[in-house]
Amino acid sequence: MKRAAVIGSGFDGRVYERVTSATYARAEATAGACVTRTSSRGWTRDLVVDRLLSAKTTGIPIMLVLLCFVLWLTVKGANVPSAFLAGILIEEGGLAGWLATYMGMDAKAVLLTHSLYEGLLACFETVHAPAWLSGFLVDGVYLGLAWVVSVMLPPMAIFFPMFTLLEDLGYLPRVALNMDAFFRAAGAHGKQALTMAMGFGCNAAGVTACRIIESPRERLIAILTNNFVPCNGRWPTLIMAASVFVAASVTPGLAGITIMLSLVAVTLVGVGVTLAVSFLLSRTLLKGVASSFTLEMPPFRPPQVGRVLYTSVIDRTLKVLWRAVVCAAPAGGLIWLLGAIPVGEVSAFAWLRTILDPVGSLIGLDGVILIAFIFAIPANEIVVPTIIMGYLQTTRMVELADPSQLFLANGWTLTTAVCLMLFSLLHYPCTTTTMTIWKETGSVKWTLLSNLIPLGVSVVVCFSVARLMAFF
Repeated sequence: MKRAAVIGSGFDGRVYERVTSATYARAEATAGACVTRTSSRGWTRDLVVDRLLSAKTTGIPIMLVLLCFVLWLTVKGANVPSAFLAGILIEEGGLAGWLATYMGMDAKAVLLTHSLYEGLLACFETVHAPAWLSGFLVDGVYLGLAWVVSVMLPPMAIFFPMFTLLEDLGYLPRVALNMDAFFRAAGAHGKQALTMAMGFGCNAAGVTACRIIESPRERLIAILTNNFVPCNGRWPTLIMAASVFVAASVTPGLAGITIMLSLVAVTLVGVGVTLAVSFLLSRTLLKGVASSFTLEMPPFRPPQVGRVLYTSVIDRTLKVLWRAVVCAAPAGGLIWLLGAIPVGEVSAFAWLRTILDPVGSLIGLDGVILIAFIFAIPANEIVVPTIIMGYLQTTRMVELADPSQLFLANGWTLTTAVCLMLFSLLHYPCTTTTMTIWKETGSVKWTLLSNLIPLGVSVVVCFSVARLMAFF
């Protein structure tokens, strides 16, 4: 081992890449000397498409256009089914509002004019259950579960099939090829682009996907930085902040495009932070020689509908949703308890807010937002409902059709919205992702660092942005 270390010290960080290149050059020369082609197929359609998708001048722009399209379709397409699920599970009046808004119909049937939330409250009243029991179970635990389902399921049902479709077509390896130079410069592995793409749907799935990276050092870098990609649970917060303060400054016809561009900008910030943190890790805690990245482009192939549906719906959407639901149940109950338990003349929620307000103001936020992120550790989907509950001083999670006036009344500015988006993007992973990191690494140290590194980055970035925007 000592002799190997001495010999290795004489090579630069691209030794593996040079050995691999030399191997392939020798193989190509051997094949050229042994194989005689009687005809040339010329430029086939697949070859032309492949050159466009992987060329230096066109590969990245096409990738960004596809990202814009996927995000735009996810944002726009999730609104209607999300409102439908909210009508069934949560909203007073059931589906009456949804039918009137989207279908132009008047609901008269009892089952359509009452949500499951109202039905559960009626059942508890019928059996004369104590208020604290119905409050904890229905206003706390049930609403926490219902918000996660109504907010998280529709975007996942759109994003995961589209992502799986691109994967089945053979496009994702081209993404890895386009991003290889960036990750190589950061001291990471080119396959990290694939694991990062998986993180868009769920960071826990992205962490699991890091198994495709053979080098333990580079696999660990990918695991520690996957959290900087916005997962499905963070999109509601990002969309809300962009809708209230960014899209509000343009005409209604341009609002959807503006929101999409804002989300793309936030996503690119996450990619930039991923590369920056990977660079620092590869030169401090995880030093080492970068391994070679050999990627043989698979041929383009028609998607297998059955595989796409199974992988996206069963293996990804439902499994991720189940993990989020399990984590959200205790969070909903705890939020209800904080709103119901008094501390002096105020609730425990209000008392905790006064403690966290000074800390929040340093990074452009406030105490209510920090409380929301603390209780959203099990599932990021409940951040927005918890913020609204804190401002309204209610004991159950609620959501408003237009919360902009509520936010403005509580001192929100453009700085608040920008810092909220950045903190939501960069902060520590949820419980599900943390448990997955511990399972993949088997190390308490790296699991702890996987939370502390994003938290430190989010605090530094938000503090810097808040101080910078204070001058304008």
